[in-house]
Amino acid sequence: MNCELTSGKLLIFSAPSGSGKSTIINWLMQEHPELNMRFSISCTSRAPRGQEQNGVEYFFLTPEEFREKIQNDEFVEYEEVYQDRYYGTLKSQVDKQLAAGENVVFDVDVHGAMNIKKAYGDRALSLFIQPPSVEELRRRLNGRGTDAPEVIEQRIARAEYELTFAEKFDTVVVNDDLETAKKDALCKLQAFL
Repeated sequence: MNCELTSGKLLIFSAPSGSGKSTIINWLMQEHPELNMRFSISCTSRAPRGQEQNGVEYFFLTPEEFREKIQNDEFVEYEEVYQDRYYGTLKSQVDKQLAAGENVVFDVDVHGAMNIKKAYGDRALSLFIQPPSVEELRRRLNGRGTDAPEVIEQRIARAEYELTFAEKFDTVVVNDDLETAKKDALCKLQAFL
C-alpha cells in the first residue's frame, strides 16, 4: 500500500486585538496535537515585543524590505495596518508547510483573512473570534497593561471596524466565556478537518 502525505489545509483566525484569539489558538495547538496545527510565520515591519524572536513569532523586516517583497509579489496576503506598519504572509512559507501535510494556522487581520480565503477557497476555513462587546474589549486591553491609552483607543477604533467583517467569515466564535469559546472553536475545526 502506497501512503502519501496528504496536503494540509489552512485555518484562518482573525479577531480584534484583545478578543482572546491567541489564547484560543495556543490552547488548540497545545491540547490537541492530533489537529497537526502549525503557525504560518508572518512578516511584520513592527519592532519585536517582549521576548519575540525573528523567525519564531514573525520575520521582522524594515518597511523598505517589506515593500520590496510586495513589489516582487512574494505575499499571499499583506496589509499596511498603520503607516509603515505592515503584516504579511509569504507564499513560499505557506506552500512549504502545506506540502509537509501541516494544517497551517494564520493569525491575521480581517483583510488578510479575506485574501487568504479567496486565494485558497475550500482548502481554508476562516474563523472570526468575536468579543462579547466593545466595552469588554476595552476592559481587556486596559487589563493587559502593555499599551499606552492612545494605542488602546487606536485598537478600539480598529476593532469597531473589524467587527463589521464578522459575517464574511465561514464561522464566528463569540468569546464571552473562554472555556466555551475554546470548545466551540475545537468542534468547528474538527468538522472542517
